[in-house]
Amino acid sequence: MSLDKIKKLRETTFLGINDCKQALVQAEGDFNKALEVLRKKGIQVSDKKKSRETSQGLIDSYVHFGGNLGTLVEVNCETDFVARTEVFKKFVKDISMQIAAATPKYINREDIPPAELEGVEDVDKYVKDNCLIFQPFIKDSKLTIKDYLQDVIAKTGENIVIRRFVRFAIGG
Repeated sequence: MSLDKIKKLRETTFLGINDCKQALVQAEGDFNKALEVLRKKGIQVSDKKKSRETSQGLIDSYVHFGGNLGTLVEVNCETDFVARTEVFKKFVKDISMQIAAATPKYINREDIPPAELEGVEDVDKYVKDNCLIFQPFIKDSKLTIKDYLQDVIAKTGENIVIRRFVRFAIGG
């Protein structure tokens, strides 16, 4: 296993050397397959951590150029240590920008009042358009916000929850 591939995978994912090495071994040296192995592992880690309490985190804002659009978002994690990491701070900032750009109404499907879905022809499309967690990430449309969240959970090793947000627009 080449040290260059391990180093590149570590720089891409921010995961430990052993995790990167094991993923490359499992993927028989294929970098893209190793990324997929780590993504699947991240989903498993995310599922295991869902029940853990998230009482720390950050509140972040984004104000669009010209001051006619702004957002506030609260994202929680388990410890203040993780809340101070660059990975977490970047995630929170990206979520704030996502809310400004994609105009979600809700975080998750469970947040939609049942009466609002009555008469909606394509419920799946409505959910994808209006629920933050299912929207394509504005900086990488191959990922949804849920995928991005799971990647950050895998990198930090903590449960992370997008708790709430608000979006303000002049005239809207």
